[in-house]
Amino acid sequence: MRRLTVIQLLPALESGGVERSTLEIAEALVRAGHRALVVSGGGRLVPKLQALGAEHIQLDVGRKSLLTLRHARGLRALFARERVDLVHARSRLPAWLALLALRGMKGTTKPRFVTTVHGLNSPSRYSAVMTRGERVICVSETVRDYVLRQYPATDHAKLRVIPRGIEVATFPRTAHPDAAARAWAAAQHPALAGAGPLLLLPGRGTRLKGHADALQLLAGLRHHGMAATLWLPGVREAGREAYIAELEREAASLGIAEAVAFTPPTDQIARAYAACDLVLQLSRKPESFGRTVVEALSVGRPVLGWAHGGVGELLAQLQPRGGVTPFDAGALQQAALDLLAQPPAPPATIPYTLHAMQESTLAVYAELNG
Repeated sequence: MRRLTVIQLLPALESGGVERSTLEIAEALVRAGHRALVVSGGGRLVPKLQALGAEHIQLDVGRKSLLTLRHARGLRALFARERVDLVHARSRLPAWLALLALRGMKGTTKPRFVTTVHGLNSPSRYSAVMTRGERVICVSETVRDYVLRQYPATDHAKLRVIPRGIEVATFPRTAHPDAAARAWAAAQHPALAGAGPLLLLPGRGTRLKGHADALQLLAGLRHHGMAATLWLPGVREAGREAYIAELEREAASLGIAEAVAFTPPTDQIARAYAACDLVLQLSRKPESFGRTVVEALSVGRPVLGWAHGGVGELLAQLQPRGGVTPFDAGALQQAALDLLAQPPAPPATIPYTLHAMQESTLAVYAELNG
């Protein structure tokens, strides 16, 4: 493939799965000898992006205002000035701006257009823009099925399923139990110093992550005489104080307050997986992929989750015993007891790798710019 200039468009570069994928593809482009540009409203990940050898152009393409439409003309000029070969939109408003910009370009100077459907957005004409790419990347079979169900006029032939991937070396397989990791966890919070099973539910402080379901599960396990504890890294964040207070009241009412650790996000999540006995993925809303499942299984820890969305898809393929009918609390408790009593062998290999995701994405670019 000839040397390309590729622009990725997204609202900002603060944090999250979309942002992480943007950096990962920028890295792959640079490594392959291409030019990688990113247009966003900026954020804390910009220096990291630039350290990879990519370029950042700050433009507020994610602000939901009619005034944002004025940026379409600037983008058109940018595409022409930088001789952009391909535009990759990762979010709805940036995709609309890209379409408006491309509409005014003709001939060989007009870049090719790719979109990625990262989430299961509510179906609407606004969201339908993500199906307008010449190639539409879906981050799971769940997303592909959703696109075809909600937007049946979409051309099947232009859809490409490219699951998200992890750097397996970052989540190395560890022995179970891992005494060193458990000692480290115990130092993070007094509630984690117990010798009984440790359950882990990583995720930001929002009801969508199913923290209340995890508290109910813990209460049920302890009622059965199991001295289990629960760690919720990521739930304690600035601006989420009311939600934390609500969860603390719930834990107290269930009689499990001393067995729960509500902590800020950790930058040592692989170590947290290694310290635990069971990883929970209880998102109330179906997720498009479910990276937690892959990370935990890579470390060698069983996963228990609601069998819907991308999480259900991954569990059905990699660890079927961990999938439970959504919101069936009794089935969740029984599955937890079974997994803790007899943990399944982790997958011999993890197919969802960062390298596979990067190479597959560049292959899509090559389809349009061979």
